Amino acid sequence: MRGYAWGMTKGAMAVAVALLLSAVMVLSAAHVWAAPAAKSVTSSNNSLQISPVRSDITVQPGESGTVKVIVTNTTSAPLNLKAIENDFIAGDEKGTPSIILDPNSYAPSHSLKRFMVPLQNVTVAAHESKEVDVQVTVPKNAQAGGYYGAIRFAPAADDSGNSVNLSASVASLILLTVPGPVTESLTMTDFAIQQNGGTSGSFRTPDGIALFMRFVNKGNIQEAPFGQIYVQKGNKTVYKYDFNTTDPKDNILPDSARRWTIPLKGFGKFGKYTVGATLSYGTKGQSIEIKKTIWIIPTAYILGAIIGLVVLIAVVGGLWLFLRSYKRKILRSSRRRY
Repeated sequence: MRGYAWGMTKGAMAVAVALLLSAVMVLSAAHVWAAPAAKSVTSSNNSLQISPVRSDITVQPGESGTVKVIVTNTTSAPLNLKAIENDFIAGDEKGTPSIILDPNSYAPSHSLKRFMVPLQNVTVAAHESKEVDVQVTVPKNAQAGGYYGAIRFAPAADDSGNSVNLSASVASLILLTVPGPVTESLTMTDFAIQQNGGTSGSFRTPDGIALFMRFVNKGNIQEAPFGQIYVQKGNKTVYKYDFNTTDPKDNILPDSARRWTIPLKGFGKFGKYTVGATLSYGTKGQSIEIKKTIWIIPTAYILGAIIGLVVLIAVVGGLWLFLRSYKRKILRSSRRRY
């Protein structure tokens, strides 16, 4: 009987050790797992300024529209500036435009450069500003959708024939919408809760938690999703954030993707939380609603729960051994009487 009891005790101890090792592995894994709208832009040598940085314009097929751009000369001498029309495309998923500088190249699609009326050179006096009208003429057969380009200003070639200094240029982006039947197809590909760049469903601390969102635009017109992001604990909203509600809004160009990382607040040291978003986009008010649940569970709580479980197993095991031993004693006593 003693050997049997000792064997059971050893078994309980082995179970407890295994649980502790598992806890260490879980904690190690958890540690690894959870591990603007500017008004003007200045050239690299601070000699030129241009505003606005971006203009949005709508022009019907067969008609013309005008974008007003203000160029400022911040030097103490007059500047003769060359106006340069360019297309641009999405340079990355953070919204950085990539201007096509080659004068003989156009964007593979959605080219606005083809619609822009070439401008003459512009002279701006020292410490003065000049308003320039950029004309956009849309052909009658132009398809409905979005078209994108930029107007740049750079010091023109002097009488000696020196080339244009591109490094000193400044650009104003133009987003054109041609009304009509368009294809609107915006998809959210990622909605992840992250901490220090790692995605998880539970975190050890509430610090540095952020929402990562990524969209893909497969339509033929720019889209600007906007709305509200929120954090809830139970039925109580503990944090709200107005997403992309500035004027102008950040856009996602056709055939491109864009991502946002938004810091979140309102989390306590422990608890179950819901992170959600209610967004709208498009000409018909299309909506995107999504939510995810996460847990904030400190390491101390996990260790306490595991230790409590081990103690409970040990107590239950010890009680079972005691009752089994007690039952055997009663049976032996009964046999001796008879």
